[in-house]
Amino acid sequence: MISYRACRWRVSVFGVLGSALFLSACASIPFDRTAESPTVPVITQSDDDDWDQLNAQLRADLNRYNSREIVRKPTIAPNATNAKARDKEFADRARALFAPLSSMRIPVVGIQQRDLSDSWHDPRDGGTRVHKGIDIFAPRGREIVAVADGILSYIGDQPKGGHCLWLTTESGTSFYYAHLDRWAPGLYEGMEIQAGDLIGFVGNTGNAKHTPSHLHFGINQNDEMVNPYPLLARALPTQHARAHVELGGGFGTR
Repeated sequence: MISYRACRWRVSVFGVLGSALFLSACASIPFDRTAESPTVPVITQSDDDDWDQLNAQLRADLNRYNSREIVRKPTIAPNATNAKARDKEFADRARALFAPLSSMRIPVVGIQQRDLSDSWHDPRDGGTRVHKGIDIFAPRGREIVAVADGILSYIGDQPKGGHCLWLTTESGTSFYYAHLDRWAPGLYEGMEIQAGDLIGFVGNTGNAKHTPSHLHFGINQNDEMVNPYPLLARALPTQHARAHVELGGGFGTR
């Protein structure tokens, strides 16, 4: 009987030790974890990352405004029955669409038309890209204003643009302000702005840190950047900026 119990005890001990050795050996086997941890691709920033992200935001803004216009004007489709009448109807709508731009303001206080320079499509980064706007040089801290009535559709930082913002009008045209030293206090995305309202101050943030302070100003129409110089050459000079003040829970200007 004693011999039988001793034999069972030895078998039990060897079984435990064997299991421990087997588990230890398994833990030391180098498993192939390639299938479990796929290689994460390294994403590098391209020169157009700023524009891709901002244009996506603009497309969303345009869709929102277009939807609102369709609700407001259900007869957005042409009513004319012949080609000549349709052409005239579309021409009238185009003039109405861009009429507000004919009275737009120069975005930097104290700048005259003669101070502007057409740098549209000048080469940048050794010719690897082109300039999609114009630069308006002014002392650091000079006031920047809204060139037209609209909504602040984007306020943020971009690798190239630095402190920047987008002002989108009801017609869908959007204005891009970049390299700001700082934004005007109290701004927020979705805020309604009137032409001449203070929205920021001239600086050289982003990739302009080694250049004199200036405002990079761009215009987006129909989801494409266009040359702002011809419009600004006819724009009204801005003598002073209006700052927002809170009035009874809303925002006004003074």
